[in-house]
Amino acid sequence: MKNFALIGAAGYVAPRHMKAIKETGNNLLAAFDPNDSVGIIDSYFPDASFFVEFERFDRHVDKLRRIGQKIDYVSICSPNYLHDAHIRFALRSGADAICEKPLVLNPWNLDALEEIEKETGKKVYNILQLRVHPSLIALKEKIDKEWEQKKEKYKIDLTYITSRGKWYFISWKGDLQKSGGVGTNIGIHFFDMLIWIFGVLNIRKCITQSR
Repeated sequence: MKNFALIGAAGYVAPRHMKAIKETGNNLLAAFDPNDSVGIIDSYFPDASFFVEFERFDRHVDKLRRIGQKIDYVSICSPNYLHDAHIRFALRSGADAICEKPLVLNPWNLDALEEIEKETGKKVYNILQLRVHPSLIALKEKIDKEWEQKKEKYKIDLTYITSRGKWYFISWKGDLQKSGGVGTNIGIHFFDMLIWIFGVLNIRKCITQSR
């Protein structure tokens, strides 16, 4: 059984992490979120310590390490612009990091994370949820078979339209500095999907609009 800590416990995706930790027979020891609306924790780990201040969460994780209850993995479900800092916290705490996409908003920050991986011997794992979607697995198998037969390049035109309420633009997701914009916050899932199915992309044009 592995010990987990969770950063970002009050958001949309956090319950999925809690469920996965529970169903794989592991334990959540501590969770942090500035928002205290996290009653969902009781459904999975009612004994997990919870913090609304990162400094106290940090101190608790360090205390656990010192008494022999080391955190093995930190699941990171915080806003995009905080992923980088929270990954570094996880690695320097002696834990591997499991992080939602995108890992960083600026590509050059990946170099620093790679250096910290080497320094600590710990790893960063990214969530690639579309790669386990049954429909997309079937599509990849179909494309792989076609490629073996034809070996022709594909021209892909992907259009994705989704509705969001007014809350979206008030939240951090609607803040370009915090989310990276629609292309980073939502589009990154589709870029990963296309790369996984079709290989390296030669992107000619990418247009994102919010209204």
